[in-house]
Amino acid sequence: MLVPTMPLYVQSFDLSFGLISLVIAAKSIGTIIADIPVGYFLERFGRKRMMMTGLGVLAGAMMATALAESVVELFLYQMLAGVGMAVWSVSRHTYITDFIRIEARGRALAIFGGIGRFGSLTGPVVGGLIGQRFGLNVPIICEAAVAAIVFALIATCITDSVRTTPQTHEKIDHTRKIVTLVKNHARSLYTAGAAYICVQAIREGRRLITPLYGAVIIGLDVVSIGLIITIGSIVDLALFPIAGHIMDRYGRKYAMIPAFVIMAIGFVLMSFADSFEGLLLSQLVIGIGNGFGSGTMMTLGSDLAPAGERGQFLGIWRFIGDVGAVNGVLVVGVLADILSLAVVPIALSGLGVLASTIIFLFVKETLIPQQKPP
Repeated sequence: MLVPTMPLYVQSFDLSFGLISLVIAAKSIGTIIADIPVGYFLERFGRKRMMMTGLGVLAGAMMATALAESVVELFLYQMLAGVGMAVWSVSRHTYITDFIRIEARGRALAIFGGIGRFGSLTGPVVGGLIGQRFGLNVPIICEAAVAAIVFALIATCITDSVRTTPQTHEKIDHTRKIVTLVKNHARSLYTAGAAYICVQAIREGRRLITPLYGAVIIGLDVVSIGLIITIGSIVDLALFPIAGHIMDRYGRKYAMIPAFVIMAIGFVLMSFADSFEGLLLSQLVIGIGNGFGSGTMMTLGSDLAPAGERGQFLGIWRFIGDVGAVNGVLVVGVLADILSLAVVPIALSGLGVLASTIIFLFVKETLIPQQKPP
């Protein structure tokens, strides 16, 4: 619901593109702060309790965002929302990884990604209608309400995937443990992590550039923008089963490389869009690419995560992705202020090509032949 409305809500505070992108990036900055510490708390308190904690923080921060009266408040509340989102995201990813075998992981996480995309199917157009009729801050209140509902579902329907044990008096140097983990998996984190940064940059950059490009360059209203994003999500949603099948049948790279090349093509098309139909076409192509990429980065992270240190590793993995998300949003704002909003899609397209190149040349295939299903 917030994809078409949040950038315009922030813009209503009469800010430059750079400041708009900074406020939008605040959520990702909050996740960066929390990602790595979450891994430690996951092992200490368990997956379920941490999922509930993240959702509670997210609900409160989004309600505060809807009532904010200054840009400073917006930034701080969105950063706190990012902390809640990090706790929720890392703990649920770890929870799922605990249960799914590697030979079925691609399909499982593609389905998981598809479920999220199903929420994107109607959310943008509904958010646009609510924002136009009742105010741009009302969809933000709706997000807080949804987080509260999910909190109740986790509390009543989820059984923890691991047993927590009482902590001994032995002092554990968590920082040293993280450093050792990074050293032991340095090659995977540097190569796959670089691709992940590019992927998250284009995904988060898309969330900001699409409504701003539609409103500022083409002159569309928030309902039209929401409709375009929703139609793009339909294509996105239709392809997630194919992504999962490709990952588990042929390998992870066979889904990842085409996905990000297609997204790059879609951003090139956006740079030429000057009408509702033109922007819609670009979103359809980007949706095809993103659909093929459904669950790919989560699957890759799960494959690389060592069995005894999943929580800590996936916290680091999420941290890497969130660095990319922040950079993607900031690239949109900085380039829009320095050059023009019209050149931003070309920059995002270049990141898509770079991600595909890194994956092709430097990232190992994590599905070995013996693990491929018949």
